[in-house]
Amino acid sequence: MNETTAWSLPGIPSLLALLAGFVGAVFIFVDGASSRDPTGPVAGFLLFGLLSFLAKGFFQVQPNRGTVMQLFGCYSGTVRHAGLRWTNPFYAKRVLSLRVRNFESSRLKVNDNDGNPIEIAAVVVWQVVDTAEAVFQVEDFENFVQIQSESALREMATSYPYDSHDTGAPSLRSHGKEVNQHLRDEIQERLGTAGVNVVEARITHLAYAQEIAQAMLQRQQAGAIIAARTRIVEGAVSMVEMALEQLSVRGVVNLDEERKAAMVSNLLVVLCGERGTQPVVNAGTLHH
Repeated sequence: MNETTAWSLPGIPSLLALLAGFVGAVFIFVDGASSRDPTGPVAGFLLFGLLSFLAKGFFQVQPNRGTVMQLFGCYSGTVRHAGLRWTNPFYAKRVLSLRVRNFESSRLKVNDNDGNPIEIAAVVVWQVVDTAEAVFQVEDFENFVQIQSESALREMATSYPYDSHDTGAPSLRSHGKEVNQHLRDEIQERLGTAGVNVVEARITHLAYAQEIAQAMLQRQQAGAIIAARTRIVEGAVSMVEMALEQLSVRGVVNLDEERKAAMVSNLLVVLCGERGTQPVVNAGTLHH
């Protein structure tokens, strides 16, 4: 079932015509009563009742809202034209918002692709694009959107690890754009039959579950320490190499292999140590 346009007329001209009809009904009633013709009051009364029933056909459509029309249980179409409108008085009407809406899911506890328990939540931006599907394909489309969005969030979270740990593989923490697009596609696939378009889906909360948060924090800290130490050592080796090369080129001092090894050891201690070093002054000769 897809949305169609329901039949309706502009409201202002229809209202003027109805008012003219009321004036005519009053005139017929008064004229018949004055002429003592019994058909006149009866005709005026019947016309007044008919016009009162036709007045039920007036309705208003606000901007970015649609009015779904049903005739004796059958879908007759949707009116999206904003303003005062008039249509068949027998139509049953239901107003739907076509505006962009959003909601934030609750914090879900799921297992990521590595089996680690995590907490995740997302915000979903959506709007109704097909009023017929939204009303007739699902029981409660707003509740349907919320439940299916959380189901898609669970499914998406199990497809990625929380962190790639420098492997370069997509993860929930490092590949936000890719993960958000995957989440949007997962939600859209579930909501396609409900006449809903998912404008955007974005993760708003991501963390390890409380029972493993401390262990994972220590793991991250250990990784950061290793990475920092690796960079420090690489820099220290480069500086030692440059120092030995400069001493040799300039002829400042000639060192044998044993002295070079001692010098390298001392420089690495100085450059890689966490605390400031205390120099020892050798007042003797080079070989004492």
